[in-house]
Amino acid sequence: MSLMDNLKAQAERSTAAATPEVNAGRRAAIAAVADVASGAVTVGDHAPDFTLPDATGAAVHLADLLAAGPVVVSFYRGGWCPYCNLELHALQVALPDLTAAGGTLVAISPEAPDASLTTSEKQNLEFPVLSDTDAATITAYRLNFTIDSTTRAVLSEPEAEAARAQGVATEILPVPATYVIGTDGTVTFAFVDPSHTHRAEPADVVAAVAALTGGAS
Repeated sequence: MSLMDNLKAQAERSTAAATPEVNAGRRAAIAAVADVASGAVTVGDHAPDFTLPDATGAAVHLADLLAAGPVVVSFYRGGWCPYCNLELHALQVALPDLTAAGGTLVAISPEAPDASLTTSEKQNLEFPVLSDTDAATITAYRLNFTIDSTTRAVLSEPEAEAARAQGVATEILPVPATYVIGTDGTVTFAFVDPSHTHRAEPADVVAAVAALTGGAS
């Protein structure tokens, strides 16, 4: 099944398990961040540089990665989010193709490094999971929104508890997004959707990298 199929199935399960009031709150929360999604960094923009720690605390610098080729940057909410975990798993499955196409992949969330390590271990990820605990990079990409009484409705109680337990260090979350950045720092592919249930299809990301490098897709 495609990532889209898996996300749709997860959304259907989540909707079926929730009350009408919770589902209405989730729809309102998605609508509330629509302006954030439409104003985020997009194709043609220069990607803001960043230096962030990976799950082991080692610093990862975007400029260094771009020196080796195009970079895929995936912003996700956290390892407590089932949709994020489906996306991370799909990206891991696609990683050999992405690497063969000449790209490098990193994922960014506001989780603390120890929580990122847990996420990486649980998902058996072979790409860096970076921690943006003050949401500075999330904000630089204009993906930031603050959890309030409306947006909190997006989280089920188990998700909210898991987020607290796994070290989400800020009340700011990112609208999930995936970017392909060329070696000159220009964004050539952008997937930003106000719904946390929608993510870029990995095959499209690989194709975007291959379009830059002439590699396999």
